[in-house]
Amino acid sequence: MPKEEPYLGRGASTPYSAGEISARILWSLVQSTVFRRSPRAWHGFRARLLRLFGAQIPEPARVVIFPSVRIVFPAKLRLEPRSMIGPGVVVYNLAMVHLRRGANVSQNCHLCAGTHDYGRWSMPLVTKPITIGENAWVAADVFVGPGVSIGELCVVGARSVVVRDTPPRTVCAGNPCRVLKERIPPAA
Repeated sequence: MPKEEPYLGRGASTPYSAGEISARILWSLVQSTVFRRSPRAWHGFRARLLRLFGAQIPEPARVVIFPSVRIVFPAKLRLEPRSMIGPGVVVYNLAMVHLRRGANVSQNCHLCAGTHDYGRWSMPLVTKPITIGENAWVAADVFVGPGVSIGELCVVGARSVVVRDTPPRTVCAGNPCRVLKERIPPAA
């Protein structure tokens, strides 16, 4: 029998334990029913559900999470007070995703804290945390890649692709995302 040529994914295996897989399945069931069908204004209720599954949300009544948000691992999510995850956001948090106080992630964004090592045939999972800084605004349809930190008071323009850290107090946009100008703090 001839030797098989290499192919991507050869020898791949899941990095997750049976317990983690079971918890993810249970969360998927809760997310697709109770979480998703909860009334739009019940942000605190959804925050409390996330806490039941391990999310770090010190003040559930002071965050905004829309029912159409999709979160992979609640235990790898930290939301500080006054942070917001808008409608249709995908939080692919294979590593910790942390929204600092007042951080705002607008509709249809994708926060992706994982990738694969394409330099190996088995394509092992590579995870890196994402941090959205205090009072930063990630506008609609933005993709934020693994290991990225968005600086405090930073604005990331709609449809940007962020694969590197953004400095604090800047306005950034584009694909790839780049600094356009300094951001002056909002007036009272």
